[in-house]
Amino acid sequence: MPVSQPSPDTWQHSTTPRTSIVVLTGGGPLAWIIINAVIGTFGSVTVLEERPEPMRLLFRRRLKKLGAITVAGQIAFGVAQRLLRAASRHRLRSLIDSEKLEPTPAAACVVIPVASVNSDDCQRELVRIGPTVVLVVGTRMISRATLACVTAPFINYHAGVNPKYRGMCGGYWALASGDPEHFGATVHLVDHGVDTGGILYWQRVTQARDDNFVTYPFRLAASGRNLVLRAMDDALSGQLRIIESTLPSQQWYHPTLWGYLRTGLRRGVW
Repeated sequence: MPVSQPSPDTWQHSTTPRTSIVVLTGGGPLAWIIINAVIGTFGSVTVLEERPEPMRLLFRRRLKKLGAITVAGQIAFGVAQRLLRAASRHRLRSLIDSEKLEPTPAAACVVIPVASVNSDDCQRELVRIGPTVVLVVGTRMISRATLACVTAPFINYHAGVNPKYRGMCGGYWALASGDPEHFGATVHLVDHGVDTGGILYWQRVTQARDDNFVTYPFRLAASGRNLVLRAMDDALSGQLRIIESTLPSQQWYHPTLWGYLRTGLRRGVW
């Protein structure tokens, strides 16, 4: 993976005149951390927020692809994750405060609810607005029809290093795999695959000793904000450039409860 990118920590956006930015998102604190960073730099954006996908559809796909035992383990982990989230409440608040993260919806932007990123109403809004760039943060897979309805590039923030940790929980899986060198975030173009589009920026992130599954995504978002800002500036000024990667490609899913416990006990990765 290339490491010669300009440091996003020292980046300042250009004076290129700004045009419209649309954000596609499923909402939530992590998405708003990224969205608020974009608003703080580029001004108000239009947010198209999709409704959550019905869990029965998600589980149906997972059952077909992963099998009943793995899906049962993922459901069990989801229950345990609620307990972990409650136990990590103070740690998470400390991280949010120290990194000056803004996880709540901004008042200075328009939020338009849509059925999904692939629905007719979402596509109509995109055509109506005619954005220069579309930022994607935490949505379901985007269809070919949505990607083709406007000429703007679709740029995704991913909490993991692509293509090695595509899919879900990329930061966790890097650490669980004994690969802290690739605990990081990626910003990439959206294509028809799962986090397979051309990489625009990536950055390794250092986790704190007391981080865990709950705080990893917030730790990554704190650094990933600047990657998104660079990519937005590149898109608005017509200077998007793809970087090459020699990393292997793999898609990951949520851990099972027993896999999570085994990794925690063996590697101390919680």
